[in-house]
Amino acid sequence: MKTPRRIIVVGGVAGGASAAAKARRVDENAEIHIFDRGPYVSFANCGLPYYIAGEINDRAKLIIMKPETFWSRSRIHAHVNHEVVAINRAAKTVRVKAPDGSERDERYDKLILSQGAQPLVPRLPGVELPHVFTLRDIPDMDRIAAFLDERKPRRAVIIGGGFIGLEMAEAFHRRGMHVTIVERNPHILPLLDDDMAQHLQNQVRRDEFQLKAGVSARAFTERGVEFDNGDTLPADLILLSVGVQAEVELAKAAGLEIGVTGGVKTNGRMESSDPDIYAVGDAAETIHALTGARVRIPLAGPANRQGRIAGANAAGAKLTYRGALGTSIVRVLHMTAAFTGLNSAQAAKAGFSFFTSLTRDNSHAGYYPGAKPLMIKLVAEDGTGRLLGAQVLGEDGVDKRIDVLATAITAKMSVFDLEDIDLAYSPPFGSANDPVNVAGFVASHIARGDVATVAPETWQPGGEFLLDVRDADELEEFGKLAGAVNIPLAELRDRLGELPREGRMVAYCQKGLRGYLAACALHGHGFENVANLRGGFLQAKLNGLPLAKTNGG
Repeated sequence: MKTPRRIIVVGGVAGGASAAAKARRVDENAEIHIFDRGPYVSFANCGLPYYIAGEINDRAKLIIMKPETFWSRSRIHAHVNHEVVAINRAAKTVRVKAPDGSERDERYDKLILSQGAQPLVPRLPGVELPHVFTLRDIPDMDRIAAFLDERKPRRAVIIGGGFIGLEMAEAFHRRGMHVTIVERNPHILPLLDDDMAQHLQNQVRRDEFQLKAGVSARAFTERGVEFDNGDTLPADLILLSVGVQAEVELAKAAGLEIGVTGGVKTNGRMESSDPDIYAVGDAAETIHALTGARVRIPLAGPANRQGRIAGANAAGAKLTYRGALGTSIVRVLHMTAAFTGLNSAQAAKAGFSFFTSLTRDNSHAGYYPGAKPLMIKLVAEDGTGRLLGAQVLGEDGVDKRIDVLATAITAKMSVFDLEDIDLAYSPPFGSANDPVNVAGFVASHIARGDVATVAPETWQPGGEFLLDVRDADELEEFGKLAGAVNIPLAELRDRLGELPREGRMVAYCQKGLRGYLAACALHGHGFENVANLRGGFLQAKLNGLPLAKTNGG
């Protein structure tokens, strides 16, 4: 009788638990063990901030699978509080440290590493103080929750404006605390382009929810945070969320190849440099689905899919991982921000010649109550119009648009395809031309060269005739660009004589549509050198283009 295949998984949660479960589905006879050094082998780590916020009130719901459930459902041996401390590749064994401190060797045929990543902790004075926290697992969550209940802190400072930092900032805000987010980069959510991040910051900043960008902490004290520039911030609670570092010491000691991103280098089968050892999740280096570049994407979705593929292959299957786009989404108070593919900086670094488009639309039909503004920025390849990336901001409907756009990138669709993509429509849910379609319309106009455009991220006025086609009340409320002449769109055809026939003209409105219509009309009347300012006045302002000193026409 053939000896059953023995599969050992180091670490649980998203990658490890998925790997073990998939391995069982592929091979019913395999002997499968999970060793996790913590007290929980499968828990919803993405739900931790929402428990702290009080939105999830049953702590037990965060525990997805217990060891006894793994056994009863799948005949998987799940060992908690057991740490794997060494790998002997020659003998194909791992050294396991039990809760009582004793150690033993466990044999494997296939080994799957799913150790994740640990929060980066800056080496700064005061980092060990009792009101300074990181958040990785349920014990961390319990410590923070207990501190909130016992100490009743009033002011929180979050060091780091990435996903976890923003989710925790919202959680503390929901608990009634004054929150300040500190980000050393120029803006929060570095994955967003500058203009999109600036809009997000403008929307969420308020008296009790502050943002402090472009500064670095120097020290933590009992009273708060000290910064390199000499500023201080009072804080009763400090959360460190400055990034994560792949846990690869075990793999490194075993001689496995570590990739350029600091994760265990893997191939399409999720195999490490040793074909009998797989790596998944936050500690694995894989590829970007669009560029093929080596990346490490510490997100739960990719970790689950990588675990599934590694588990299947360890059990005898032949599945291939095609990489990830880094599709992600986060809620910040009333706003939602989402991202997929490449931003402008990443597209440039990858060597693409590209353009961007930006549209502002409603989350559903404007005449149906409750419609909310929705911004979509596309990054597309010059010439082909192939979609390279997308960013979406809004209060409603962000999730379904980013998922459509991620699907489009995966399918290698172009902005021309977005014009015709057939999406569901009913007034409470969308519009006859969905915001994704509208984004496709605008990007396709740019790609085809139907009307010349200028990008507010890169363009600086330099002698052009600036034509503002908004109505007078908009100028009074919002102001205008420096040197612009105002002729409302409704009056434009009757006032063509006021416009110069020589030189370049740049038309703009509030969001971009009326500027486009004005450029089309002017072309039709013989004005040959006319361009539309993408995104209109609102986007120009976000990108710091010079404004007139006073409001008005």
